[in-house]
Amino acid sequence: MIEDIFHIKSETDFQQKCLETFRYQYQNIEVYRKFCDYLKINTNEIDEVEKIPFLPIETFKNHLVLDKVFDFAQTDKPVNFFQSSGTTQIQTRSKHFIADFSLYEESIYKSFEQFIGKPEDFIFIGLLPNYSENPHSSLIYMVDFLMKKSGKPENGYFLYNHKELLELLNKLNDKKVILFGVSFALLDFLDFLHSNAQTLKFSNALTIIETGGMKGRKEEMTKDELLKIFKKGFGTERIFSEYSMTELLSQAYSLGENIYETPNWMRVLIRNAEDPFSYVEDGRNGAINIIDLANRHSCSFIATQDLGRIINNPEILRDAQNDKNDFEVPRFARNDDNDLFLELENARNDKEKFGFEDESVKMLREPQHDKTPIQNKRFQVLGRIDHSDIRGCSLLVS
Repeated sequence: MIEDIFHIKSETDFQQKCLETFRYQYQNIEVYRKFCDYLKINTNEIDEVEKIPFLPIETFKNHLVLDKVFDFAQTDKPVNFFQSSGTTQIQTRSKHFIADFSLYEESIYKSFEQFIGKPEDFIFIGLLPNYSENPHSSLIYMVDFLMKKSGKPENGYFLYNHKELLELLNKLNDKKVILFGVSFALLDFLDFLHSNAQTLKFSNALTIIETGGMKGRKEEMTKDELLKIFKKGFGTERIFSEYSMTELLSQAYSLGENIYETPNWMRVLIRNAEDPFSYVEDGRNGAINIIDLANRHSCSFIATQDLGRIINNPEILRDAQNDKNDFEVPRFARNDDNDLFLELENARNDKEKFGFEDESVKMLREPQHDKTPIQNKRFQVLGRIDHSDIRGCSLLVS
């Protein structure tokens, strides 16, 4: 049952739900089936998550990505969809058709509760210009839903009326307030404070959740630089980030340091930017693939154009920054008993390359047990994979 995705407790559960979802979507989502067939995918050979094909996110711009059971053309149901915000008049915008809003709402609530707290405990303020003007914004739907759950009379949106926003924040300085804001709008608000010599009554009860969204409106900067500006300007360490997009029904959250975590029904994998069918090891930069099991009726396996890396610990982070060498991704295979083994070719001869001692190699060859803990990993978002220069790296989309 699809509702079981919100009760995943183990890695085995997650893997099973992914494979079940893949088979369902291959059968029921026409554009995904055509994509797999074009790649000559034998569905019987898809026995682990790493083998599942990921649909390029651009597909949502030009194709209907929807479960045939909910084909709006064949029913009298209203057409419901989320649409991305375009930066130009001629830009083709993504459309994500929604068969079941309850999946999105449950995903919103459970993710927010897991990483931030119960929505009922907060006042929600939205500083989301452009998005507020988009009647099909998934971000506005999310904030609306959280406001509804909160039920606080102070909940509301602001566009460019910074003076009124300042007055409200100062009035609520002893309340638990969440300020959802796109990056450029938060910067505009801080510019207003500086230009008008205004001050914000700093409070530890104020939490900023930035949702990205520079869209060329401000000078481009790294996420780390942006977070430093927000911490100084708002006078709080509680500068959080939310990561999602029109094509997803789930959200990842960062509670600081640009390191995101996902709920148990969502996962990020990092593919090789030059070979979309292979993955890089933890700590290396690559393109972000996203598994979102809440996308039951569209596509749960999406290859994005975002650049990122998996972060397991500070040592990996330092290695990723200093070590530019390529690394062959370990391959997975199954033995006759269907136990999962890590296959490290010539591992003993390449100990120095892989950094494993004999006991470590032995440990990695041990079968994985049925109820292993969920293996969600933290990740960073570093930029976009396009023709622009991203932190000194010129990358092209295949």
